[in-house]
Amino acid sequence: MTTARDTDPTTDPASPPPQPPTRRASVFERLATFSYHHRWSAVLLWIVVVVAATGASTAVGSAYHNDFSLPGTDSQTARTVLERHGSAQATDATLQIVVKDERGVREESVHARVEGLLDTVGGLPGVTDVRGPYEEKAAVSEDGTVGYATVTLDGAAENTDRTEVLKIIDTVRAAQGDGLTAAVGGDAARGAEEGGGGAAEGAGMLGALVILVFLFGSLVAASLPVVTAIFAVGSSIGLIALASHLADVADFTPPIMMLVGLGVGIDYALLIFSRYRGELLHGADPERAARTALDAAGRTVFFAGCTVIIALMGLVALGLGSLQGVALAVALTVLVTMAASLTLLPALLGIFGRRIQRQVAKRAAKATREEGARWRGWATAVQKRPWAALLVSLAALGALAAPALDMRLGFADAGNDAPAKSSRQAYDLLAEGFGPGFNGPLIVVADGGGERAADALRQALENTEGIAAASGPIPTQDGAVSTVIAFPESAPQAEATSELVDRLRSDVLPPVERSTGADLLVGGPTAATEDFAATVADRMPLFVAIVVGLSALLLLLVFRSVLVPVKAALLNLVSIGAALGVITLVFQHGWFGVQPGPIEAFIPVMIFAIVFGLSMDYEVFLLSRIHEEWERTKDPQGAVREGLAATGKVITAAAAIMIVVFSAFVLSSDRMLQQFGLGLAVAILLDAVVIRCLIVPAVMQLLGRRAWWLPAPLERILPKVQLERH
Repeated sequence: MTTARDTDPTTDPASPPPQPPTRRASVFERLATFSYHHRWSAVLLWIVVVVAATGASTAVGSAYHNDFSLPGTDSQTARTVLERHGSAQATDATLQIVVKDERGVREESVHARVEGLLDTVGGLPGVTDVRGPYEEKAAVSEDGTVGYATVTLDGAAENTDRTEVLKIIDTVRAAQGDGLTAAVGGDAARGAEEGGGGAAEGAGMLGALVILVFLFGSLVAASLPVVTAIFAVGSSIGLIALASHLADVADFTPPIMMLVGLGVGIDYALLIFSRYRGELLHGADPERAARTALDAAGRTVFFAGCTVIIALMGLVALGLGSLQGVALAVALTVLVTMAASLTLLPALLGIFGRRIQRQVAKRAAKATREEGARWRGWATAVQKRPWAALLVSLAALGALAAPALDMRLGFADAGNDAPAKSSRQAYDLLAEGFGPGFNGPLIVVADGGGERAADALRQALENTEGIAAASGPIPTQDGAVSTVIAFPESAPQAEATSELVDRLRSDVLPPVERSTGADLLVGGPTAATEDFAATVADRMPLFVAIVVGLSALLLLLVFRSVLVPVKAALLNLVSIGAALGVITLVFQHGWFGVQPGPIEAFIPVMIFAIVFGLSMDYEVFLLSRIHEEWERTKDPQGAVREGLAATGKVITAAAAIMIVVFSAFVLSSDRMLQQFGLGLAVAILLDAVVIRCLIVPAVMQLLGRRAWWLPAPLERILPKVQLERH
């Protein structure tokens, strides 16, 4: 008779031992398996996506639009009032043709040449009106050597045809000679002459490829992260060009997308590929290595990408016109890049896996030193003197960050352009003939009060210290609103001009309003720049709180620690502050021969969002390995050493690649891209070298077991989020 005991496999010596329950494959493993097995289909799908996005955007074109409107500010209200009452100053795009001749622009032969030039320009496409310097006395300088003509274009400044404006510039340049100097100024001229990144993207990719070849010793292995990034960036640019028809996206968005997309794309693919290579070194077959790499490093990439996107979405809270479109565009680029790293890269590993396996084995056989030995030794050295490493590093970062406290926000104007550009030459000629403030007039609007208010406004402006001259009043088409144009004594970007705008609004205009009953508004590009900079500064604390708070919450969920998120947030703020300090020294104070001027008003928030997200890449990658060792050994010092040994080489290589890609944009002719490139490169350099290699090991050594402390109430209510799974 058979009993239950006889049939129970747990008690039958002849029965095989029980098998452990099969672990269900994670989403990342299943994604890797699907892409690996359907490798050619995945590659073909990405090719179709890139071709379709590029083809559609080429056929439809882009509709990039710079919208820096700030409802509620004086400058925006002034523009709205002028538009509502039919003022040409609010709607028409204009250029200035500036001429100079030492004989005097009214001299007979010079007069004839200038009139002939203006007649030619008047017949060019896109030109609706030309008002010469001889039609208005104020259009010729006091010494008679400089004069300007106003060219009215068909349409608003942001919608002018670039080729038509370039034709005007070429026509004016061709008229020079025999003592006559001529140049074209105005926003439309600056926009037509501006260039993008140029060869910067190619230089960045070439530098990244060289670093990857040195890292992996194989051109095939080095090419995979670069190819992944190219696919991601290519499809993103096409998609954003299409999206520009549906939302306000600034015209400087594509180069920023390439800047971030190339750096992030290569970075994410490198993190996954490095884990893949490590699994091959431990004897895994290519498919198993791909699955493990996606299940481990793929999770890190997914988390890091989400952090970058969250940081960029914080920009939406600022409510700053086109800046929201830029944030959404860069967030989409990061999302597409993340998708390419998790789907296209496994497919490429499936195609080249066997070849890479042979190369990895061959290189490992030649290796004379254990992988990570140098980084393990470095971590040990830092742990011996943690206070010295921490204090020296913080002092250096603090010194770099100090200049950022004096940062002036604004926008570059023609005075910051290259001397060879026509817009810069016109700027200099106008400043020489009429004073520096002529390039940044203040448009003061009197809404209501009739002629009495307009006359009182002009008199008040003429008696104001810091104003060289005032012209007008100029009534609108319906006569309900008048405009007085005030020319400051100082240049548009000068601090004195900023103080003048504030003084007009707070001290000069309120008494005139009370006596006339009119609403007086200070507008124009210079005042709008001041309003934009002030708005950014006012909303920056909310933006920082949102980004830092959400990122710290994610780290709290992943690492189940209170001190680790606080440390990460503070260190990221320090590295970003140091990067902004370097930008201030170079671009505001003119170090290394750079033309001094204000920092582009949106640069600090954009750099903060991007760098804060990217810094989390390295933070998560390093801490996840430290946390893994901590969970396994409960030895806090040993966990730091092993974590740095496992990730130090990859973090350094990833940072070097980003630095090369970002630094390449410093070669751009565009001042905004130069600031972006330098700021991001410096921030990543400091983050990877000073923070990850010095401060993090030192702080973790000083915290010891306390680094992983979590209050019991939080322990019970927090959901468990597993970043690494083994």
